[in-house]
Amino acid sequence: MGSLPHIVEDCLGYLKLYSDGSIFRSDDIKFPVSVIEDESVLFKDCLFDKRFNLYLRLFKPTKCAAKKLPVLMFFHGGGFCFGSYSWPNIHNCCVRLASGLEAVVVTPDYRLSPEHRLPAAVEDGVEAVRWLQRQCLSLSKEGQDGGDAWLDGAVDFDRVFIVGDSSGGNIAHQLAVRLGSGSREFDPVRVRGYILMAPFFGGEARTKSEGGPQEHMLSLDLLDRFWRLSLPVGESRDHPMANPFGANSPSVGELKLDPILVIVGGNELLKDRAEDYARRLKELKKDIQYVEFEGREHGFFTHHPYSQVAQHVLQILKEFMLKIN
Repeated sequence: MGSLPHIVEDCLGYLKLYSDGSIFRSDDIKFPVSVIEDESVLFKDCLFDKRFNLYLRLFKPTKCAAKKLPVLMFFHGGGFCFGSYSWPNIHNCCVRLASGLEAVVVTPDYRLSPEHRLPAAVEDGVEAVRWLQRQCLSLSKEGQDGGDAWLDGAVDFDRVFIVGDSSGGNIAHQLAVRLGSGSREFDPVRVRGYILMAPFFGGEARTKSEGGPQEHMLSLDLLDRFWRLSLPVGESRDHPMANPFGANSPSVGELKLDPILVIVGGNELLKDRAEDYARRLKELKKDIQYVEFEGREHGFFTHHPYSQVAQHVLQILKEFMLKIN
């Protein structure tokens, strides 16, 4: 008689992988924040991928000076294993981005690991951009029904920015490489730039910051566990989905990339990887900007979007977007 399944991986008690491949995922998460009621922003949910029943949330300012608003497509974090646009911290972050930058924010969910290992999340990111393209094409055809009325006349599809936090920042990088600069694949949608907030990159060789003090929310053990759960089975942290400069990763030196902004906290375990990413791209003559916030830990913007330092982040984002257009 065989032994009963035992736990192979345990993520904070909320996600457990068993030896027989079965998965336990808890919905009973006690969030430290609640949804902020901000009447300056409207929001609603839309289905963008029928195959996997994936939804996104649209955020639109109720009042703004601009005639047509830029689009921010925001990919949430969570180590590829957790997160949703409906989580209070992610919702609040997107509300702040919409109001603070006078932009329409689109935040899609994506399939999570280990049920759907990488590159599933990146494929869903591509599909979210494709959904935006479908909206644009539908709305541009006179008398054509199918585009979302919220976007009709309010959105400048020629000014789209891909934003990602943590694992979402990794997705943003993967999309930058996938689309390249001036890609016509999603015409008439035009992605102008990418914003990576503490991108979740990995590698077999440890960095100095990974060996430093553990963060309040993150530990090196948890980061490694996320990679074991999200990468294809048997792959190392030098896999292209983890390490942008791994042996089998695309050669970014040969690619034309749109402008990239990297933002990271000075006390983050991921700091050195973000800094190394920006340094290497700069050496390759890419349009890259690196900003480090001294003393800040992972999620300092997404978890506290109305703080004083968050206001500083918004100003940096605004300047980055204006510089490109």
